[in-house]
Amino acid sequence: MGAVTTPDRASGDRVPKQDRSRATRRRLLEAAVACLAEHGWTGSTVSVVAERAGVSRGAAQHHFPTREDLFTAAVEYVAEERSTAIRALFPQGPAGDRRAVVSALVDLYTGPLFRAALHLWVAASNEEQLRPRVTELEARVGRETHRIAVELLGADESVTGVRETVQGLLDMARGLGLANLLTDDTDRRARVVAQWAGLLDGLLDTRER
Repeated sequence: MGAVTTPDRASGDRVPKQDRSRATRRRLLEAAVACLAEHGWTGSTVSVVAERAGVSRGAAQHHFPTREDLFTAAVEYVAEERSTAIRALFPQGPAGDRRAVVSALVDLYTGPLFRAALHLWVAASNEEQLRPRVTELEARVGRETHRIAVELLGADESVTGVRETVQGLLDMARGLGLANLLTDDTDRRARVVAQWAGLLDGLLDTRER
């Protein structure tokens, strides 16, 4: 009987430890994104992130051996969280209100994730070790965002020009995100979103008939 109960106790002991490890990793990722958005690449060291997350530098390096590991994982993590959040806004799939979809997609590019990602892009343009990792990450995130947009807009990409129309929407959203970095662009953005939603309603509905 002793041989049976010992592994059970060990398994029970491992669960809280695993939970703590996951919680620490999550705190580090969230702190990394916040630091990158606030201080840029130069001011966001592993030590600064570890302090903000409330963990030791050694604990941070246990989860992420290099600075590049930490920041690429952080931006990827929040991108995935944002994708999950956007899907949760429309649990039934394609939405009847395209304006709500356009607004939600634009929001992807006006929050701390986009600000952090932008700092990472700038750093990657000068850091040879970082560039291929960020390029791969952005390509993957871009494909996922495009898939979400197509799904939620109810767009049929087999129709000529629809794929480019959806990509144009995402390019426009990125531009609005850049404009919002320097000033609060909320009012103008709302007008642009309304205009784009109207254009999409007319264009997609016409091409899909």
